[in-house]
Amino acid sequence: MAALDAGSTFPKTEVELLGGGTITLGAPRGGHDWQLVVVYRGLHCPLCKNYLAKLQELEAAYNELGVDVVAVSGDPAEKAQAFADEKALTLAMGCGLSVDQMRGLGLYISNPRSPAETDRPFPEPGLFVINSEGAIQIVDVSNAPFARPDLQGIANGIKFIRGNDYPIRGTHEG
Repeated sequence: MAALDAGSTFPKTEVELLGGGTITLGAPRGGHDWQLVVVYRGLHCPLCKNYLAKLQELEAAYNELGVDVVAVSGDPAEKAQAFADEKALTLAMGCGLSVDQMRGLGLYISNPRSPAETDRPFPEPGLFVINSEGAIQIVDVSNAPFARPDLQGIANGIKFIRGNDYPIRGTHEG
C-alpha cells in the first residue's frame, strides 16, 4: 500500500455513479471548488451505514462551504443501491471501486471473513478533502471500521482552513 501524502495531487479516479453514468473522484461538481471523498466498506458494514447517514445530514453544510460530497465503495451497483435505499441516502455514491483503484488511493484492503459478510475484497475507511488546486488538504485512512474522523469536526476544520488561509499540515520533509 502506497499512502497518499498530504499536499500531493489527488489521483483523479473514475468510478460508476449510482443511478447511472460515472463520477470522477477528485473532480468537484455542482459549482463547488473542493471535494470530500468518503470511502466506505460496503453494504455489510453497520458502522458505515451510520457514518453515511451522518454524512447525508451534513451534506448541505459541506456544500455551503464550497465542498462537493461523494461516498464510494467497492460494492457493485446493486449492493450500493441497497445501502442507499436502507438509509434513504441521496448524496452522490460511487460504486465498483476496483482493488487497483483502492491501492491507487492508498487504502487498506480487507478480505471477507466469510461469504456471509461479502463476496469480494473491500476497502477499509478513508476520507480525503481535496482543495481547489486538486491537492489533498486532509487525509485519513484507517485499517479498521472503528477509526473514522468526526464529520462535523471535518466540516468545522474546512471552514477554518478556508476562512484563514490555513496551510496543508503534515508536509514536513527532512
